[in-house]
Amino acid sequence: MESSDRILARARTAVLIPCYNEELTIADVVGRFRAELPDAEIYVFDNNSTDRTAAEAERAGAIVLPVGQQGKGYVVRFMFQHVEADIYVMVDGDGTYPAASVHSLIAPIINNQADMAVGSRLHGQSQSQFKFLNRFGNKLFLSALNSIFKVRLTDILSGYRAFNRKLVKSLPLFGGGFEIETELTIKALERGYRIVEVPIDLSERPTGSSSKIRLVRDGMRIIHTILALFRDYKPLTFFGAMGLIVIAAGFVPGLIVVFEFIETRFISHVPSAILAVGLVISGMLLVMVGLILHTITRRFQELNYHLQALIGEHRDNRKQ
Repeated sequence: MESSDRILARARTAVLIPCYNEELTIADVVGRFRAELPDAEIYVFDNNSTDRTAAEAERAGAIVLPVGQQGKGYVVRFMFQHVEADIYVMVDGDGTYPAASVHSLIAPIINNQADMAVGSRLHGQSQSQFKFLNRFGNKLFLSALNSIFKVRLTDILSGYRAFNRKLVKSLPLFGGGFEIETELTIKALERGYRIVEVPIDLSERPTGSSSKIRLVRDGMRIIHTILALFRDYKPLTFFGAMGLIVIAAGFVPGLIVVFEFIETRFISHVPSAILAVGLVISGMLLVMVGLILHTITRRFQELNYHLQALIGEHRDNRKQ
């Protein structure tokens, strides 16, 4: 069996670094990854930096490409569309992720054990330095995702990941901000891609460097992304649960009317009766919407499966 080193030597590897105002750290990040992966092409995607990020990256030997639309999600979409490679490594330019862990991160990709490897900062074997609010927010979003999508991941917001070409070129992404990691994870799961988590240790930012994340704004965007993808990929559960809640709410005024009628053979709470009927009918409609969308979603999933099979067959024929 061919060794991992020989596969890596033959494969085209690209290190993708999205950046916004990281002049203090970007040269060091480029240098460290160059030392770990000397044959890889290292790209820095400058997202309208107002400091010397681009100049420092070029000085360190990286290929610098500008991305005009502001937001990490737009940068990731640009990276995936414009870079050609067999193995992709995505890492932030803030110097908090260990370059030495890249070999562990890409090993599942090289050995065809995963389509996406995530550097987990919250893994049981990790010793990451997190601020309290950041750790709390990560665990809150993680609990929501794990319960909704029935998985057992430990870190959905990590910016340190490795991918194979198949995932990078076939995963549709639409998020524009820091919710992109959540979208990557959920869409990869729902499309059947294999995800492996690799423990890594997150370090603190150097003095003078500041995080670009805004806790409230970006937290709301992440929650919105989770709920939107929950609605899109599990419509029966989403609308069915809402429908059952509305139906249950309709029983409250409905029972009042029923008990009154049993006792007096007369209904004086007419508005309550109308409200109860309206809520029950609305709930039933929500359940029906969930059933219809569930059927449509399943058909599109089958179509996507057949398309991927045809693409794989075409790729194999070209190799022969």
